[in-house]
Amino acid sequence: MKPSAQPGVVYLVGAGPGDAGLLTLRALHLLQTADIILPDDLVSDEVLGLASPSALIIPVGKRCGQPRITQAGIHALMLEHTRAGRSVVRLKSGDPLVFGRAGEEIAALSEAAIPFEIVPGITSAFAAAARLKTPLTDRSSASKLIFATAHHAAPQPDRPAKLELTPKWEGAFPKDATLIVYMPGRHFRALADELIASGIAPATPCVAVSKATAPDERVHITTLGALDDEAVGPAPVLLLIGDAIQPI
Repeated sequence: MKPSAQPGVVYLVGAGPGDAGLLTLRALHLLQTADIILPDDLVSDEVLGLASPSALIIPVGKRCGQPRITQAGIHALMLEHTRAGRSVVRLKSGDPLVFGRAGEEIAALSEAAIPFEIVPGITSAFAAAARLKTPLTDRSSASKLIFATAHHAAPQPDRPAKLELTPKWEGAFPKDATLIVYMPGRHFRALADELIASGIAPATPCVAVSKATAPDERVHITTLGALDDEAVGPAPVLLLIGDAIQPI
C-alpha cells in the first residue's frame, strides 16, 4: 500500500458509485489519513463515514444547475489548503476521469505547480452492470462500448454554448455497440426518439438505473421504444442500451 496522504498534495480520488464496499484500498487509506476532504454531492454518507475523525470535510457539490460553489472556488480551496501544508482529497463520485471536472482541476493544479495524484474508482456503469449481472460487451452482439452524456458544461466567455440536449455522433449509430448514457436529464422519451432516429432499433434492450448501488436503487427494465419519462426513478440515473444488455 502506498504511503498516507502527504502534506501539500492533492489527491483526485474516485469514490465509486456509492457503496463503500466498492472503494479501492488506496482510496480508503487516503480517506483515513487526509487533512481536508472536498466531496461531490453524489459521494455517499457511507463513504464519508470512513474519513478520519480529524479530517475537515467541505462539501463542494454542484447539482441540478444550482451549484453551492463555483469551479473556480473549488480550485481556490485546493490551492489554499495545500499551500498551508495540508493534504487534500478531492473526492469524486464514480471515477474521477469519467464525466467529472478532473480536466479543469488538473489544469489548475498544474498551473499552480501543486503536486497531485489521481486514484481511479469504479464508474457507475460497471457497478450497475455487475448488480444486473449483465455484460456490457459480448462477442456475439457488442464489440464496442460507448460512454455518452446528455449534460454539457455551462457556456464560457471563450466558447459557444452547447445547445444539444442529447448525445450526438457522426453518421449512424454502430449496431454492434452498447451505449451508456450518464446524466441523461429527465426527457427520456425525447432522448429515446433521438437514439432511434440515429439507427438504434426500438426493440433494443434498455435499462434505467436510479441511484446505482444505493439502498434505494431502482431499476427499470424496458426497451428503447417503450422508455418513458414517468417510469424512471429519481436522479442520478444511468441508461444502459444495447443487445448485450440482458439483466438477470
